[in-house]
Amino acid sequence: MDGTLLQGNCKISENNVRIIKESQIPFTLVSARSPMEMTETIDKLALTEPQIAFNGGLIFQKTHQGIKILQEDAIETTEVVQVLDEVKKDFPEVSYSLYDLEYWYVEKMDRGIKYEQELGGQTPQRTDFVSLLKQSTTKIYKIMLISFSEEEMKTLVEKMGNLNRGDLSVNQSSENYLEITSQLAQKSRGVRYIQNLESLNTEDMAAFGDGYNDLSILKMVGTPIVMDNALPGVKNHAKYVTKDNDHDGVAFGIEKYLKTPY
Repeated sequence: MDGTLLQGNCKISENNVRIIKESQIPFTLVSARSPMEMTETIDKLALTEPQIAFNGGLIFQKTHQGIKILQEDAIETTEVVQVLDEVKKDFPEVSYSLYDLEYWYVEKMDRGIKYEQELGGQTPQRTDFVSLLKQSTTKIYKIMLISFSEEEMKTLVEKMGNLNRGDLSVNQSSENYLEITSQLAQKSRGVRYIQNLESLNTEDMAAFGDGYNDLSILKMVGTPIVMDNALPGVKNHAKYVTKDNDHDGVAFGIEKYLKTPY
């Protein structure tokens, strides 16, 4: 969604909405976002198909009764604690926060949290993480780390990679964001769920992406389309490169590369 379907202001354009609806192509959002952050776009596109949140950590449908969970993979609590301890010790300037099914949790309001709040329009729940993680009902699907320093982000990615014993999936989704989910939470796993559900062949599927966490799905579809604003190296995995997210690259890609075949 971010950097792909949504513009820089984190909103979907009316042109993207119109073209997607007119195409009548079955459409699934595959995002690092939480369901609550996807709801506005789901409603605007009138999507009823299964949707994929938390980089594949949650597959769900939005119904009149609320969120219907189809498949979920939360992070082990011990892993959440270990990541937070390392960040607090070695990266005091990095913003950190946690997501469960309904809420975005923070311990403090700092620059990164305020930045994300302005972009996403979500209100964080300020809470004590030690108390939160002691609750037996707590399920954390994503740890989000934000840094505005390129050098610090590089070091952070390396540190989290070394910390990972195979239980976590660590993805830099954009220049300033590092998102950590369960190792089982892979965008490709979510797409495979859709593929099996609809009995689709590889050539039947297309995907749009811009970040490193999109590479797994770009590799598994017949028509991988990459945004012009993609992170370095991502375009190497494209069959086509479309316009950037602020110029309706998804709508352009559907019209130019997908509409005729369908």
